[in-house]
Amino acid sequence: MRPLVYLTLVLSTGCASAGARQPSTPAPVQAPASQAAAESMSVDRAQYPSTYRRHPNPPVLIRNATIMTATGQEIRNGSVLLKDGRIVAVGEKVDAPADAGVVDGTGKYVTPGLIDDHSHLGVYAAPGTEAESDGNEATTPVTAEVWAEHSFWPQDPQIPLAIAGGITTIQALPGSANLIGGRSAILKLVPARTVQEMKFPGARYGLKMACGENPKRVYGRRGGPSTRMGNMAGYRSAFTQAETYRRRWDIWRKDHKGDPPERNLRLETLAEVLRGNMYVQNHCYRADEMAQMVDLAHEFGFKIRSFHHAVESYKIADLLAKEGTSVSVWADWWGFKEEAMDGIQQNAALNQQAGGRPLIHSDSPSGIQRLNQEAAKAMYAGLRAGIPITRDQALRWITVNPAWTLGLDSIVGTLEPGKMADVVVWSGDPFSVYSKAVQVYNDGWLVYDRNDAAHQPRSDFELGQVPAPGSDR
Repeated sequence: MRPLVYLTLVLSTGCASAGARQPSTPAPVQAPASQAAAESMSVDRAQYPSTYRRHPNPPVLIRNATIMTATGQEIRNGSVLLKDGRIVAVGEKVDAPADAGVVDGTGKYVTPGLIDDHSHLGVYAAPGTEAESDGNEATTPVTAEVWAEHSFWPQDPQIPLAIAGGITTIQALPGSANLIGGRSAILKLVPARTVQEMKFPGARYGLKMACGENPKRVYGRRGGPSTRMGNMAGYRSAFTQAETYRRRWDIWRKDHKGDPPERNLRLETLAEVLRGNMYVQNHCYRADEMAQMVDLAHEFGFKIRSFHHAVESYKIADLLAKEGTSVSVWADWWGFKEEAMDGIQQNAALNQQAGGRPLIHSDSPSGIQRLNQEAAKAMYAGLRAGIPITRDQALRWITVNPAWTLGLDSIVGTLEPGKMADVVVWSGDPFSVYSKAVQVYNDGWLVYDRNDAAHQPRSDFELGQVPAPGSDR
């Protein structure tokens, strides 16, 4: 069990509606629920809807801090007011309501909550045993039918560590063994009992795809693909089938004549990509392969939202900028396999210089705890090379750029009035290796406070361990 104080918070949030469609006019006679269910199809009902509910929190005024808004403005001795889960005001002077708690930010910095668009928390949970290895459904090259949320373990003890690093939103992805690995889960990083309590309301799913060595290695001796041309043929075959599937369903939905087409979960996901309702998140290292994947997307009429890892993206930065595809990269992690050999520290900076949309991701349960430091390394590498990267641009690499990649930049990623109150208070400059997150607000709720044990969430898995896990955070 989780400590009683946490259980009380969770249980008090109540249950969400099932997301059932409401009739436009009241029906004179209400059919029994069992009968209504029998007369509708599963495809017409809400599929695993979010039950996330904002935790209540009194208004908070953070004042006398350096406010890094990620909008091009850095305010010295500024203030931010949070109320009812939203940012109400940002500026040099902000008045606090009578019921607001006041946080003295003297010497501290405030940023938007950090966003990691490439995480495997929950699907590769700790401890890292085979029993907790649920990220790759490595049974066939195309598994578009699987969803990361159905593997996600909310009790993963790595989650509180990421929260303590200032992370407020993640994209939990399937692994990269397959050509098409399945749907991602976009999650608010808060303690919860179920994954549905963490799902970001209204967020679109992502589709994990992978090119290059991984599918070749996994399937080369298991019937293929065993080559890069085999990889490409596998994508094309899958999307060709999805085109036919989408067309059948679209025709049937126009007039509902005859029986509906047979439901196919694999093609259902791919059809949503073709309709533009799902974002493609593509694991890809080499520049030539990224260009090939862009051609594939053109062939089937969809967009690739982001290339992940993208170690050689600097070689085609202009092409990717023109395409409007972001690059989710590391600061200095490469060389661990052949396709990852040609990395440089200036990758993010060169993509920025070309007018692209770079962002720093983790792909690591330890890296996610230090995403601010990773952005700092990438920024300073660019500056040393003479690329004029600003602090605001570097901050955007871990805030609004990943928010855009997830389709959430109108809601989170910057400190602006009306945005969701995902806010981090840092002990010092977040680009310093010595700075730590002091407070983390998620949707206005104080989810973490370094100086208050009552606001330091723990997984059930950690209970009873001595010394207390995270005591050195």
